[in-house]
Amino acid sequence: MTEQVAIYLQDAHPIRDGMKYAQACEAAGFAAVWQAESRLVREATVPMAAFLASTETIKVGSGVVNNWTRNPALLASTFATLDDLAPGRVLLGIGSWWDPLAARVGIDRSRPLKAMRETVEAVRALLADERVTYQGEFVHLDDVELDYVHQERKPKDVPIYIGATGMQMMALTGEIADGVLLNYLVSPDYNAVAMDNLAKGCAKAGRSVDDLDRPQLVVCSVDDDREKALDAARLLVTQYLGQQPHLMKASGVGEDVLEEIHKVLTWPATHDQVVAASKLVPDEIVQLVCAAGTAEECRDKVAQYLRSGATCAVLYPLGDVEATIEAFTGFRA
Repeated sequence: MTEQVAIYLQDAHPIRDGMKYAQACEAAGFAAVWQAESRLVREATVPMAAFLASTETIKVGSGVVNNWTRNPALLASTFATLDDLAPGRVLLGIGSWWDPLAARVGIDRSRPLKAMRETVEAVRALLADERVTYQGEFVHLDDVELDYVHQERKPKDVPIYIGATGMQMMALTGEIADGVLLNYLVSPDYNAVAMDNLAKGCAKAGRSVDDLDRPQLVVCSVDDDREKALDAARLLVTQYLGQQPHLMKASGVGEDVLEEIHKVLTWPATHDQVVAASKLVPDEIVQLVCAAGTAEECRDKVAQYLRSGATCAVLYPLGDVEATIEAFTGFRA
């Protein structure tokens, strides 16, 4: 079993192709398939259901749904339904979304830590088959339960993961979640700080960080043509340099590089701006925050993330998904 790797699917492929990739990952012994729900393109739970229905053993997670647009009762009933389809194979990944997208659809993301705590506590109680009354700042439930009629009543085995990026959310994750879904386009050095903050939260809950599952999204651009692989990853890295410069700075990207790129790249950026700015991003920065290059280089980089605290590398494939799966079949860090 290749349990140290999983696959991450967004909206780049038809759902039926995603079903084939899920089957290929299961055959290769991958740990899980994680389906994104990041932009207003593809929501996560429909493809999750398709992946679960077309496989037998592999786990399937949301990577991640947000905690603002689904009421906690609906969130719990949705994932309880997925568990009905494939008992014990569903992973609930929740994130706190981001602006400006949230603001454009009328969501005020004030006090994201408080909102996340309330959502996780309420959803966990509902999945545990409890009757829940919860009067929080964001969550209001009055004697609510998952109202099973035609099923045996029992707790649902659906672990909750938080897609944490900032260190306050990381600490909260260590305190209240079953796992953390660590972000992509960060360096292994970023993980050291993340692990410290996860450990602080775990200590509040009277447990160790080793009790917390820690899969990590890893951008993976693999090709026999090393330059082609690097160039494919370079565009995504450049986009993130414009969108999330604080993450890049936390990963060790120098201020001089960030300043030069922001002379060319404003945000929101056009494709032409991203292409122009990408010429300023050297190979070493691409390889700092991605697994990019030949299959051997990609495997070596993934091993670094696993040595830096991740329990499983969730591969975000750029390019040929099947080639990525093949490159990591039988992988051991």
